[in-house]
Amino acid sequence: MAACQKFKYTIISVIFLLLSLGQNLSAGDLLLQKPNVYNSGKEITGWVMSEKLDGIRGYWNGEKLMTRKGVPLNPPSWFIKNFPAFELDGELWSKRGDFEFIQSTVLDKNPGNGWEKITYNIFEVPNAKGDFLKRLNKAEVWFETQKNKVIKIIPQIRIKNRSDLDLFLDAVQSKGGEGVIVKDPEMFYHTGRSVHVLKVKKFWDMEGVVIGLNKGKGKYATLMGSLTLKIENEIIFKLGTGFTDQIRKNPPPIGTIITFKYYGLTKNGTPKFASFLRVRKD
Repeated sequence: MAACQKFKYTIISVIFLLLSLGQNLSAGDLLLQKPNVYNSGKEITGWVMSEKLDGIRGYWNGEKLMTRKGVPLNPPSWFIKNFPAFELDGELWSKRGDFEFIQSTVLDKNPGNGWEKITYNIFEVPNAKGDFLKRLNKAEVWFETQKNKVIKIIPQIRIKNRSDLDLFLDAVQSKGGEGVIVKDPEMFYHTGRSVHVLKVKKFWDMEGVVIGLNKGKGKYATLMGSLTLKIENEIIFKLGTGFTDQIRKNPPPIGTIITFKYYGLTKNGTPKFASFLRVRKD
């Protein structure tokens, strides 16, 4: 009897383990290229730069459009008309400062009229042969004959010296843009966090998973005071600024991914002067 009971619990444990593994696999990011953070000591002469668009990343696998985590999107059929059988990577975007609209439109299971304001801004052709500009040219050549009004190839500007980057960054941010991406154009395609693709901003941003909600004090005594976050380097810290009163009344639940801005890291790897930006749903 005891042996049967032990076998029963073993089977149950195996089932829970398999379910857990399935959840982890389905929740994992796609194997795409991710930028690192630029520092002023990095030599970037000869690289290319482009505006970093603040939208929802869209990966086209040759058949369907997905989020960076592999969740299928539901664009109208006219939106993906003439998309190629090869991969594309880009940003689903409308205009600067419009992230909430973009996110709600793109992640809606039932495509609405909002898609008419969305464009697909291509910044990479994953796994294509050749260096970066040759890969990007593959998309340009395709859409020269296979017309689609939503397609935009993000312009790449050659960097002659550091002042080129400074001036471009100032111009982008003066218009309300998020920042700049600089990229080594000679590299073949590779995935993961890359030292050959860097994001440049006046401040940095990062994502963290909410693992705790902390009660406020003083005027926030009945509201959320801070979130406990876990970030990519496994550091756990409390984020307590940047929230509206509405968010404090209805804080993001545990397990939510949020984006915050910060100004460097402490020697222990904790973000300095971190401030909430938004909830990520993609």
